[in-house]
Amino acid sequence: MTLITTTEDVARFCRGLETASEIAVDTEFMRERTYWPKLCLVQVAGPDASAAIDPLADGIDLAPLYRLLEAPNIVKVFHAGRQDLEIFYHLIGRLPAPIFDTQLAAMVCGFGDQVSYETLVAKLARAKLDKGSRFTDWSIRPLSRRQIDYALADVIHLRTVYQKLKRRLDDSGRANWLEEEIAIITNTGSYDITPELAYRRIKSRRGSGRFLAILREVAAWREREAQSRDVPRNWILRDEALVEIAHHEPQTEEALARTRGLGRKVADGDAGHAILAAVRRGMAVPDADCPQQSEKHAVPRSVGPVCELLKVLLKLKCDEADVAQRLVASADEIERLAADGENADIPALRGWRRQVYGEDALALRRGEVALAVDGRRLSIVSRAD
Repeated sequence: MTLITTTEDVARFCRGLETASEIAVDTEFMRERTYWPKLCLVQVAGPDASAAIDPLADGIDLAPLYRLLEAPNIVKVFHAGRQDLEIFYHLIGRLPAPIFDTQLAAMVCGFGDQVSYETLVAKLARAKLDKGSRFTDWSIRPLSRRQIDYALADVIHLRTVYQKLKRRLDDSGRANWLEEEIAIITNTGSYDITPELAYRRIKSRRGSGRFLAILREVAAWREREAQSRDVPRNWILRDEALVEIAHHEPQTEEALARTRGLGRKVADGDAGHAILAAVRRGMAVPDADCPQQSEKHAVPRSVGPVCELLKVLLKLKCDEADVAQRLVASADEIERLAADGENADIPALRGWRRQVYGEDALALRRGEVALAVDGRRLSIVSRAD
């Protein structure tokens, strides 16, 4: 069990992994008080050695680790790795590659939706994890022996989990199913933050195009401000204040100061001037260029029972195929399938998902097949029989 705190030891440890076929990787980070996640620890395990690397150690350079994460001949194994990938993308501008995500693989292999690492370790590695340090503050130094052991446990068993899941994927011919899911989380567009799109994350009652134009500009200002100061968005201005500003369209410091939670001091300062400038930019957007509220897919009331029937079919088919329902179709996609049939543009009607579920779902919707109870089992029967 090793804690690495120097650049020389990072380089030495990474050189020892250059011939590995795969390495397990995990991170510990904090982001309660920052905009960008603060990397506090990186755990790496290879065939013969494991170590926790301390990014907060004085003078340490993680360049050897970053090169290892980009080595094309080594599979980087993560569990539920989206946040880990986000951290590395922010730090080096690229994603580790190639990668394997054991949570996604487990879903393909029938372990259920968003299965935990602890569950996979128990079932596949026959080991039990100590989760006593789950809510620790990883930014505080020095780290205790128990913290380091806890952190390393997240990668020591991960290679075993990977190997057993990979064998199942190869035996079942489902490796390409996983590749589709990996392609989603390795799309760099998922990690690029565009301030002008930040308003889409803000919940509000339906508003006009002008309201959205102002909200877009003010939210973009807040996003840039939070990024530059590296603080949480709500430390700059809360969502509720953004929505109120967009509704009331304040033109003066006096009007802006009436915003709940903002106050005269902020309104009269640099932040207030920047907010008013953002409001003016939103007001100046031509009507034709104002963003429009995305319309939720309208589902006729009459298809409600059809949705429920398709959900029952989804569970039946996923149980038969031993694959997580979440990977095949979401509730919204089932609604679209119920309403639009073959015209529904959803993943469930493409590729392996169509084979597992889509074809039978369309046949059920057309009335060509039905669901029947045979004893204690549910089955699909042809209406022609």
